[in-house]
Parts: sequence; C-alpha cells; structure tokens
Amino acid sequence: MQTPFWAWVAVTAAILVMLLVDLLVVHREAHAVSVREAAYSSAIWISIGLAFGVLIWVLQGGDRAGQYFAGYLVEKSLSVDNIFVFALLFTYFAVPTAVQHRVLFWGVVGALVFRAVFIVAGAALLDRFHWAVYVFGAFLVLTGIRMAMRSESHADPGKNPVLRLMRRFVPMTDGYRGERFFSRENGVRLATPLLAVLVAVETTDILFAVDSIPAVFAVTKDPFLVFTSNAFAILGLRALYFLLADLIDRFTYLKIGLAVVLVLVGAKMLVSEWWHAPTWLSLLVIAAVIGASVVVSLRATRPALALPEPDRQDSPL
Repeated sequence: MQTPFWAWVAVTAAILVMLLVDLLVVHREAHAVSVREAAYSSAIWISIGLAFGVLIWVLQGGDRAGQYFAGYLVEKSLSVDNIFVFALLFTYFAVPTAVQHRVLFWGVVGALVFRAVFIVAGAALLDRFHWAVYVFGAFLVLTGIRMAMRSESHADPGKNPVLRLMRRFVPMTDGYRGERFFSRENGVRLATPLLAVLVAVETTDILFAVDSIPAVFAVTKDPFLVFTSNAFAILGLRALYFLLADLIDRFTYLKIGLAVVLVLVGAKMLVSEWWHAPTWLSLLVIAAVIGASVVVSLRATRPALALPEPDRQDSPL
C-alpha cells in the first residue's frame, strides 16, 4: 500500500512538535530525571506509540497494524541494548546527571535523521535488487549468533575512531560548561566534553541502526511502517534509560532473547521466497521471546530475602 505524501508530512510534523514540547516545556531547565518522572514519561511515550498503531489499524487494517506493532516491538527491544551503552558512556565521561537528558535528546534527533537515511537506502536497495533480502537475512542471522556468543557486548568508548579523531583535531575545554556543547573562552570558540559525549552516542547508535533497520525490514517492507515504528520506539528511549539505568544489570538474559529474535527474523527473510510468515505469527513469536527473556532475567537476579537469624540461647549443658 502506497502511503500518501500528506501522511509523511503529518507524522514528521507531529514528531517535531513532540520533540519541541519535550525540549522547551518539559525539560526546559536542566535537572536530574527521577525514576518517578521517567516512569510517567515512559508511559506517555509508549501510549503514543501504541495509539499510532491503533490509528493504523482503524485506517489501514489489522495486517498493517500488526506489521507496525511487530516493528515497534523489535526496535523497542533492541533499543534496550542502547541503554547499556548510554550507561557506559555517561560513566566513562563522568557526565553530570543534570545534563544527561540534553545529550540523549540531541542523540535521539540525530538517530531519527540517520535512520531515515538508512531506511530510504534500504528500501531502495530491496526494491531494486531482490537478492538484497538474502543479504539482509544472512547478516541478521550472523549478528544474532555473534550477539549470543559474545561475553561482553560493548567496547571501550575511548576506542571509538570518530571520537579519537575529534579529540585530535577539535580544541576542547578542560571540563563541562553546563548544558553547552560549545564555549567561547579567551576569544576562542571551544567544544566542551559534552560534544564528545554526543558524538560517541551518535556513532554508537549508527552501529545499532545497522542491526535494527534490517530487523524491522524483516517484518515489514513498507518504508512508512519501518520509519514510524523506529521513530516512536526511539522517542521513548530517553525516558526508558532513566527508568531502567539502575536496573539494567538485572536483564542478564535479554541479550540472548535479542539474539534469538535477530536469528528468527533473519531466517524469515531467507525463506521469504518459499514461505511468508503471517504478521500475527511474527508479532506473537517476537513478543514471546522477549517476554520470556525478561521474565527469566528478573527471576534469576531476584534479590535473596534475608532470613532472620534464629535466637540462640545458651545451653544449660
């Protein structure tokens, strides 16, 4: 189904409005985001994403809504892995908690732009070269296997080549300057370490997009559904970070669940010529795998209850 141009304009405008409200109204003043605030924000962003899927259901039917929900679930699940990276980067750069949201905001803006470019390129490649679906499928299967076999999924941020190049050629202040990415000192315009953090966030997100975009193309070939499912999942990523940052170590088996999802959607692309999995089946399997990995993780890392020590009385003997 060809998506009309006005739908693209409407969705893009809605996303821009939501971002502006978040930046200029909700988080106008820099502050540390509490778990309570993050929980409310996460609920709002998830509600918006689900409401858009319901809108697609009403306007375009259940099958396309199922494709959107499957893509949204894949991207939302894979974006949890980004939280590990954000926590690592903020710790590595000792980013003050009050300015972390500002970095993530602009990181999300950059992620939306880069993913839009990747989606356009991916859609054009799949439309022009049918064999590209097998390349995407094989890539996802190999990525899933590698993810399952790796004991540590995140590299040292200091080895990021783009970041190292920036440090070499971009003059930088010796410390943070609040929320500013640039600061003029002694008549010279200097970058602050916050810009370096943003560059690290953007470059690592590009690497994640290389995995997530083909994964969403595995459940829907429609660029509009791929973009909107990605966009609405990413928009809530900042709130999800502040909600789960302190609990992220408990999701010990989530990586295995994500690896299984990548292998399954990759296999789906590889056999698409001979068998097309129904949308409802893809959505059900993805939800079951991710849900099971989360439940098993939380049960395995459940804090042990401290049992009271029995009263000890001196024996009369």
